[in-house]
Amino acid sequence: MKEYIAMLKNYANFKDRTNVKGYWMVFLINIIISIPLSIITVLVPTVGMIITGIYCLALIVPSLALAIRRLRDGGKKWTYIFINLIPIAGPILYLIQLIKPSVPDNGVPTV
Repeated sequence: MKEYIAMLKNYANFKDRTNVKGYWMVFLINIIISIPLSIITVLVPTVGMIITGIYCLALIVPSLALAIRRLRDGGKKWTYIFINLIPIAGPILYLIQLIKPSVPDNGVPTV
């Protein structure tokens, strides 16, 4: 949960780095939060869609900042995020980059 709080506190920080664990813990917490939101949307569609929409809009900038920090930690520039625009292969290459271990400033991967 501390990774999620750190993401929200650093919502506009595009300069630092985020390690693999921090990125995927936030991903997991977002999935856990999405489950009750989905249930609310099924039970009360109008209210659920409004709450889900607000939640998604609130996380656009923090999620983008987190992804860019994770790419930077993996040794890529922020522009690598646009690889997702390539059909089929782009998201696969992006996912591989998000899974890779951290690379320190000298270019040697850490485990």
